[in-house]
Amino acid sequence: MLNCGIVGLPLCGKTTVFNVITKAGAEVKPYASGKTDPNRAVVSVPDRRFDKLVEVYQPKREVPAQVEFVDLAGLSKDASKGAGLGNAFLSFVGESDALVHVIRCFDNPEVPHPEGDVDPARDWEIVEMELIFRDLSVIENRLNRLNSKKKLQAEEEKEKDLLERCRKFLLEERPLRDMEMTKEEIKLLKGFAFLTVKPELVVLNLDETQVDESSIPGMEAFKKLAADRNLQVVKLFGRMEMDLLDLDEEEQKEFMADLEIEEPGRERLISAAYRLLGLISFFTVGKDEVKAWTIRENSTAVEAAGAIHTDLARGFIRAQVVHYDDFEANDFSMAKCREKGLLRLEGKEYIVKDGDIIEIRFNV
Repeated sequence: MLNCGIVGLPLCGKTTVFNVITKAGAEVKPYASGKTDPNRAVVSVPDRRFDKLVEVYQPKREVPAQVEFVDLAGLSKDASKGAGLGNAFLSFVGESDALVHVIRCFDNPEVPHPEGDVDPARDWEIVEMELIFRDLSVIENRLNRLNSKKKLQAEEEKEKDLLERCRKFLLEERPLRDMEMTKEEIKLLKGFAFLTVKPELVVLNLDETQVDESSIPGMEAFKKLAADRNLQVVKLFGRMEMDLLDLDEEEQKEFMADLEIEEPGRERLISAAYRLLGLISFFTVGKDEVKAWTIRENSTAVEAAGAIHTDLARGFIRAQVVHYDDFEANDFSMAKCREKGLLRLEGKEYIVKDGDIIEIRFNV
């Protein structure tokens, strides 16, 4: 299962955000000295379509899509040089498929900000630069080994040219996720587990007094940074939303209404993280089970069949497909969808769309 590693400076509220996302109840305190083991939890991906299909079919079993979140230790400034948990932290980041970067926007005199004051743009840049420095060190080590050889093979020449391109890009303080690369080049770099190539979602961790952006220190500078760097950003009232988990649904709604907060950030964050990983859901439905299956974007029908079971991919004949939107628009009636030609048969190369309802026809 793919996972999102939650990163950020110490005391930015990563574990609070982790608890809001996962409802895991992890202890909220700075990592103990030498503690590097992260908190992990698998969560269901909120999906109104899945909920409606469960309501329609009333199945014996319901299985939503899932994604894993990992709460990593705080990234200290100069971690790439060994500060804080140093390389132990960076190795955990390397195991993540995507990064959820938590930035502290609230002030709390009882928990002083490690940099002295609240500045979201500066904090984003500190973490980003540590990841860039780590990737540069990996590149330098590999280039040194390649340059020490008397003669390079053709594949090594390709690798060297690509790494030099990457180094130049990083020295311009730009992450590798922004560098244009071919599929072959991406594959060539995979073994290096570069940190800045991972997709990133930024979470602004707010307190309940910061409903209005004007109350967030440094927000204008951060908005400019986010626009310039094309950052995906989600706002979350971390501590408040964690406290809300102890209330029932009606009490939660009343509390949020009093603070003029329209919706909790939890569901938006999980859904955004799922998309960040390049994942989509298709559904299989019936009285026995309604299930949301997770596949990568641009997967084919036969790959979707393989996600269900390898036998279905091996014996694939056709996929019977209707999109959820069409199913909903026709009173959740397969018969009506069939009459209108919306329920159709597709071959192996059909590209599955997010929200497709699929039945695989196969013969083994």
